[in-house]
Amino acid sequence: MKVGVVGSGLVGSTAAFALTLRGTCSDLVLVDKDPERARAEAEDIAHAAPVSHGTRVVSGEIDALEGCGAIVVAAGANQKPGETRLQLLERNADIFAELIPQVSAAAPQAPLIVATNPVDLLTDLTTTHAAEGQAVLGSGTVLDSARFRHLIAQRAEVDATHVHGYVLGEHGDSEVLAWSTAKIAGLPVADFMAARNLDWTPEIMAEIDHGTRDAAAAIISGKRATYYGIAAALTRITEAVILNRRAILTVTGPTDYGISMALPRIVGSGGIEETLMPQLSAEELGQLEQSAETLRHALDSLSRQPA
Repeated sequence: MKVGVVGSGLVGSTAAFALTLRGTCSDLVLVDKDPERARAEAEDIAHAAPVSHGTRVVSGEIDALEGCGAIVVAAGANQKPGETRLQLLERNADIFAELIPQVSAAAPQAPLIVATNPVDLLTDLTTTHAAEGQAVLGSGTVLDSARFRHLIAQRAEVDATHVHGYVLGEHGDSEVLAWSTAKIAGLPVADFMAARNLDWTPEIMAEIDHGTRDAAAAIISGKRATYYGIAAALTRITEAVILNRRAILTVTGPTDYGISMALPRIVGSGGIEETLMPQLSAEELGQLEQSAETLRHALDSLSRQPA
């Protein structure tokens, strides 16, 4: 199976590297507006293939995406210091308006996995520019949910793969940490911690909330960008699509709130195959509505911008 990665910056190239190391696909093509950057990244990653899974890694123009079983879209501008999310949205909306029709023309059957920020709004916009019937999903809060699980696991002193819990809504400031969904070994977190005589207080929960929401800012302050975590999340989503895993992931897609945002979804070869709504508290449901309103307001603001 062939996978495409559009955008060979830090996120796109690291996702391509992760796909190669895991042997997710047999063929991988990198595409970028800077062909030399795509060529160099592809060549560097290809040198890892003989000592991993033998993936054939190349670069090419957009028409090289033909035949892909999935395409990760990581192209776009990065947020500048002092730039608002809406300003970033305006720049990336313009880029996507030109880019997505070209990508879809080359591979109209390939599900598009959007990684570029603000990912929820750009997933919405990608749907309007993609080929008719083409599956579109965003990376959503797969990474945020992983951060949430990691921090709980640290406190519980267990392997993070045995911690489950979802972050929902916007991939951003208004995201909802759904504590109602958080479990370890099938137990609510508080019950698990009590069983092991470990501390579990509102202050610890607030610390985990802060650590989840502010993880990106903390990492960026130290190394200027985040890319390993999101690359792993994109690889997980891509595998769910091309291998028809029917994995449950908090990817971005349409909702009853009138905007695309992250909810638990069954992800398979058709992209989002079903949306699931977990049982949330009244407070969490209110927070989810506020998150949707934040996204709706941003999209409305974009539509009101002068041409």
